Amino acid sequence: MEQPGGDFRQDGVRPRTGELVSGERLLTVGGPDGSEARPCPEDWRPAPRRIRSLVQARPQLGPTPAVGPLALGSGPGDLPLLDREADVAQLLALLAEGRSVRLVGQPGSGRSALLAAVAEAATELAPDGVVRLSGHRRGVDDLLQDLFAATHHAPEFRPDRRQLAGLLGGVGAVVVIDDVEPAGDELEELLAAAPECAFLIADRPGNAQPAPGSRLRDHLVAGLSRSACLTLAARLAGRALDEAERAWAVDLWFESEGLPLRFVRAAALLRHRDVTVDALVAAQEDRVDLFGSVQHVPEPDDPALLEAELRRGVPLPSVAASAAPAVLLAEGLGEQAQEVLRLALALDGECPTAPHLPALIDVSHGESALQELIDCGLAVSVGGHHRLTEGVTAQLAPHWPLGDIAYGAAEHFSWWVGHSSVSTRQIAAEGEVLVAALRADRDAGRPEAVLRLARAAAPALALSLRWGAWERVLQLGLEAARTLGASADEAWFHHELGVLALCVGAPQRASTELDAAVALRAALGEPRGNASARRMLDLLKADIMPVVAPAELPAVGRRPVIRAIAQVPYRFRAMPRTSGDTRRTVLAASAAVLAVGVLGAAIGLSVTGTHGSSGGGLHPGNSVEDGAVPGDMSFSATPSDTPTDATTDSGTPSATDSPSATATTTRKPTPSKSPTAKTTTTAPATTPPVTSTTPAGTPTAPTSTATTPTATPSTATPTTTGPTTP
Repeated sequence: MEQPGGDFRQDGVRPRTGELVSGERLLTVGGPDGSEARPCPEDWRPAPRRIRSLVQARPQLGPTPAVGPLALGSGPGDLPLLDREADVAQLLALLAEGRSVRLVGQPGSGRSALLAAVAEAATELAPDGVVRLSGHRRGVDDLLQDLFAATHHAPEFRPDRRQLAGLLGGVGAVVVIDDVEPAGDELEELLAAAPECAFLIADRPGNAQPAPGSRLRDHLVAGLSRSACLTLAARLAGRALDEAERAWAVDLWFESEGLPLRFVRAAALLRHRDVTVDALVAAQEDRVDLFGSVQHVPEPDDPALLEAELRRGVPLPSVAASAAPAVLLAEGLGEQAQEVLRLALALDGECPTAPHLPALIDVSHGESALQELIDCGLAVSVGGHHRLTEGVTAQLAPHWPLGDIAYGAAEHFSWWVGHSSVSTRQIAAEGEVLVAALRADRDAGRPEAVLRLARAAAPALALSLRWGAWERVLQLGLEAARTLGASADEAWFHHELGVLALCVGAPQRASTELDAAVALRAALGEPRGNASARRMLDLLKADIMPVVAPAELPAVGRRPVIRAIAQVPYRFRAMPRTSGDTRRTVLAASAAVLAVGVLGAAIGLSVTGTHGSSGGGLHPGNSVEDGAVPGDMSFSATPSDTPTDATTDSGTPSATDSPSATATTTRKPTPSKSPTAKTTTTAPATTPPVTSTTPAGTPTAPTSTATTPTATPSTATPTTTGPTTP
């Protein structure tokens, strides 16, 4: 990673701004009033492209080799793992069957080394290769995002859980994750999101056991055998062990149960002892050159014998001291490595990458200093940066006064994250270092520095898709704003936390944070910022508001459809909407049905008025079929929701609020042109007319009836239907 050029000043550095797609929302980050989400237009939504068989060829997607020279995965290439052949073969067999495995063991048992060895050997097991991820301080959402980014090409896109289920459902890869923090149900969510993947994980010590029925199968990573531990110590020390050192190593093996990390550190102690012996040998040679040989002290003729004699004078550390050797190892480090170690202790165990070290602690050879920490077993390379190994901080804190070594780190990183030459990928790699710098300034009582760095780092982490670190930075900034009484900054952090909760699908938390932002900005008299927060609240309410079906929709069981379509009444949704011509055709047909019904009623009434006897009827020449409707079509009127009379006393049809008619076409093999007329007499005035309704869509027999007025015309209800052909 390269450092940005230019002077080290805050002048002219602006917060980072940009846009990304989160689920179905377009998120604008770094606006003057805070981030803002809105529905993403359809043509702006990314189309992720699968990356197949390219994961192993892109090592930057996963962490660098895990820990230590040999036993922890990053030793010389010609030194294979010792005593792990059976473990590698067993894990490969389980992964080939599609099973997921969790490595369990004590800290320093070599789980990271075993993960690295299996990942190298499993490249041909799955169609999508091997994906190596770092779980260090990453939640389920961050791990799923990393898995999506490793298997799909879709920059500036963070899918939601529903989209991830579809995108990761077809991925078939071996997913190797070291130092996993989620446990229990959260870990099961991670496994369920990629059902076709086989997971090989090493979680943090102390995590809960998998739930019954889990996909995970535990594999115990035990210590190495005694011969393997002795061989490991000799190889890392660079020479064969003498008798005293072998006895000391055997005692250490009994005490540590063969943990490889203990022997990585033991070999570092032996190397430090050799440095002391070499200094004694050099001093002895200088003494001889200056003053000649001392007569009463016999000098060995062989330099090797002289070295062995002087080595016996340098005692080995005790087994108790070797069990917790962080202090001894730290005292044997070089000056620059010690400065890097102090900075890492001040940053809660997080080591900044080498390009930052000259600006932070004036260390010019940062790579060499970090490598020295790794060789001693004090640090580990993970996720693009370095951190101290388990237990080092607790061992060194009481013995190493740190002072104020982290002073100025917040100012440096505030300038760095806002520089245009720094990529979001570089910011993502330093996410945990930024959080650690904020905590260091908070503990040192510098809330102004915390506030400045949080305002600068939050948009940068949001755009780098490290949303777990983004949330922690916002929480620390909110705490600093409250300490300083900066209400405007406090409202900004509440607004950002609300937008984050809205994007990750936490509506309750989003509502609480946005309401707090609205209240603070209203008290400060910030109308523009208040309007921005209210827009986010409106978007939240639109998402969580239940969709109420219209009153006229029947309660039928059907699959959910698009919200815009679900709100359209049923009678309009039934209408074809493929083209304008089709709609005009349907409307014209409906109008024709009503016209034919009215015409038939008028003809029927007029005929019955002239020919009142039962023998009267319509002549074939005056039938409706001859003039308007073919003989092979029949029309039946569908009653509306509100019952009304078909015609008035004068024979004129009454208007209804919502007339509805359906046209039914039936083919008759032998059409007839002689319709029949039936005469019915209504009941007396004291008896209400009986109305028979036929549900829409029910086939009825076509009939033609004509009513004859009775002695009481005011109570006669003529009812007609269109003439049909039997």
